[in-house]
Amino acid sequence: MITTYVPSADALLGCAGFVTAEHFKTTPWIDLLDPTLDEEQHVEGLLGLDLPTREEMRVLEDSHRLFEATGAVYLTATVMVNSDSEYPRTDELTFVLAKRCLVTVRYAEPKAIALFATRNAQPPLAVVSGERALLGLLETLVERIAENIDAASRSLDDMVHRVLSPDPERPPERLDYAAMLRSLERQQILIARARASLNSLNRVLNFINRPALEFELTKSFRPRAMTMLHDIQSLVDHTSFLANNISFELAAILGMINIEQNGIIKIFSVAAVVFMPPTLVASIYGMNFRFMPELGLPFGYPWALVAMLASAAGTYGFFRRRGWL
Repeated sequence: MITTYVPSADALLGCAGFVTAEHFKTTPWIDLLDPTLDEEQHVEGLLGLDLPTREEMRVLEDSHRLFEATGAVYLTATVMVNSDSEYPRTDELTFVLAKRCLVTVRYAEPKAIALFATRNAQPPLAVVSGERALLGLLETLVERIAENIDAASRSLDDMVHRVLSPDPERPPERLDYAAMLRSLERQQILIARARASLNSLNRVLNFINRPALEFELTKSFRPRAMTMLHDIQSLVDHTSFLANNISFELAAILGMINIEQNGIIKIFSVAAVVFMPPTLVASIYGMNFRFMPELGLPFGYPWALVAMLASAAGTYGFFRRRGWL
């Protein structure tokens, strides 16, 4: 699908379908989502450039993901998609920056793309060139990753509070550790995907911001690019902290599971020990010897019951005094 973004009435409006040569002259951004062969050839004819296919985007080596050719810059980044789902993943997003406009080629739907388009559909108009469109998209991608990292951080803080710091004013709740482990797995996957996306965007910005770049950029590009690079580095450092936090919380959850299991085993152990003396008394008076003086006593049976109860109570009291219960 082709979406052409054309400045109109102090805003950037998206128009689906093939763009004419006349409209192309004022188009700062063309977005190709899962394009057909005809759509790809149509845009290639307008730009005079060769756009990468799905297979080419996937098999590109790291050394061939960023390059200049025929008056354009080709930038293929790995970005996070489906960040709100149970299992976030990454996909390739290619930016082709030409003199006239920016072309994005993608086969997934990162929310940052739709967010950027929605923002620019309202005044004031900020995107008037392909260069500004590239900067705006990269900034929105970084912003979206930062939001996901912040949400993961809040989720991890809430989880560790529930595990290690229960509210004393509320009755103790039965924690679903299996659900917590699944949530922890999702946060780990999200942080890993976010870090991969940040590293990829960092390479894109470093490449296009290098002094040896032949493609001519405006003076305002490099300061904004440097700001994004600083933001990316801060986010990468934060993902390292969160990765350590995830390891700590995993150890905390497994430790709490072990504590609960030990408590259950302790109850069974104590119960077994408490009933050992009564079992001994019952075993003694259950023997079939011919001469057992107690068997002839009128109160032999009540005496045996009292002995069993007393031995069980004495064992239980001993455990209580030692603090084992």
